[in-house]
Amino acid sequence: MTSSEERVRLAAGDVELTVRPDNGCRIESLRVGGHELLRQGEKYGSFPMVPWCGRVEHGLFRDGGNRHQLPLNSGPHAIHGTGRDTAWTTVTSGKSEAAFTYDLAAPWPYEGKVTQTFELTEDALTIAMGVETYGDSFPAQVGWHPWFNREIDGIPVTLDFRPEWQEERGDDHLPTGRRIEPRPGPWDDCFGMTGGVDATLTWPGVLELKVTSRTEWVVVYDEQEAAVCVEPQSGPPNGLNTLPRLVTPIDPLELSTTWSWRRP
Repeated sequence: MTSSEERVRLAAGDVELTVRPDNGCRIESLRVGGHELLRQGEKYGSFPMVPWCGRVEHGLFRDGGNRHQLPLNSGPHAIHGTGRDTAWTTVTSGKSEAAFTYDLAAPWPYEGKVTQTFELTEDALTIAMGVETYGDSFPAQVGWHPWFNREIDGIPVTLDFRPEWQEERGDDHLPTGRRIEPRPGPWDDCFGMTGGVDATLTWPGVLELKVTSRTEWVVVYDEQEAAVCVEPQSGPPNGLNTLPRLVTPIDPLELSTTWSWRRP
């Protein structure tokens, strides 16, 4: 492990992981056998989505009788939470494990703590995230937004996943509330997998990577030429309004995802 105020680097065999706690605690780089798996750039890599995932309609959500306005950063909506724009604190870091945290603050209207941990082996990366409250209960979501390179060494990726349904997307990019049969891409869509997220990205002859999580919700975004995004998350887009999950003093929100790979 090596670290600085800007970067924490983990390693296991020929696998190298770089985390940027100063830049939203995003994964800046994941290299397996010398191959970079993630799109490079300050806004890319893989970032945490917290305390909400995807779009919140017009940035508005209600918690009981309280109405809250979030900053609009995606057209008329608020998108992907505030954690990706926040500097996190490194709590622990070792050769192949690290933990980070930050306190929820404005513009999020509730006080609490977010923790994110990374565990790296030669064959897998497990990322976990938790949200706890310092006082009042509040709705929240967690998830991850990895930008996997569409090509590695000139080899294009193929994506295999078998959702049971697709959330119908309206013209405003929000789910309409209807579940439909999965449709062909390109996608910027949310899907349901009741047995847990299970998706495989394959760069033939280079690497096979499997994304899994116990949550049933996954957003797939592949409308850009450079990357394919497979995003496990604890609820659907606009879920603060349509499917709120309360974080309470005795029931924090916790979720993990594992990326495992197989070399040819």
